[in-house]
Order: sequence, then C-alpha cells, then structure tokens
Amino acid sequence: MSTHPVRSSLAAMLGVTLAVTLGACASTPPPAEQMAVATSAVQRADTATTAENAPRELQIAKSKLAAAKQAETSKDYDRARQLADEAQVDAQVAELHAQAQRSRKAAQETQDAARVLSEEINRKTPR
Repeated sequence: MSTHPVRSSLAAMLGVTLAVTLGACASTPPPAEQMAVATSAVQRADTATTAENAPRELQIAKSKLAAAKQAETSKDYDRARQLADEAQVDAQVAELHAQAQRSRKAAQETQDAARVLSEEINRKTPR
C-alpha cells in the first residue's frame, strides 16, 4: 500500500509536466502571417535599384528572412516571428535608403544642370 501514493504522485507529476510541455508548444503558433508579410516585404524591396543603392540593407533583410525560415523549420516560432518582423523592417529600410539615394542623385543632377545653365547664360551675356 505504501507504493500506491508514490505512483499517484509520480503519475500526477508526469501529467503536469506533459500538460505544461504541450501547453508551451500550443501557446506559440507558427508565425504564418509574419512570415508571409516579411517574405512579401523582402520580395518588394528586392529590385535592381535597391540592390544598387542599398545593397547592404537589402542583404540584411534577406539574411534575416532566411534565418526566420530556418527557425520556423526548427519549430522555434518565437525566434522565427522576431526575425520575420526584423526582416520586414529591414526590407523597408532598404527601400527607403534606396529612395533617399535616388533623391540625392536627382538633386545633384539638378544642381549640376542649373550650374551649367547659369554658366552658359553668363558666357552669352554681353558685358
């Protein structure tokens, strides 16, 4: 009779451990939505213009998305979610950086054209 309470305690502890373990797995679902959003953001950012004007930022976004996919495959859903969120933000940073670079180039070209035009006007103006 003395082993019966021990078995009951052991069975109860095993049941609690199993419930906690299963509960932990169930509490973190796969980050399907975050992965889809991050994938879309990286694909949208992955253009020739962004690759030319923000290659480092684009590569960071691609690397984080790849790491998120690996974490998802390993069922490390919290890490996958975090990396997917970071990849999405990094893709947006790459797009914005590329846009800023294009704007700087356009501003420089406009300034150069204005300077050339000014020089041409000054050269043709009689003194």
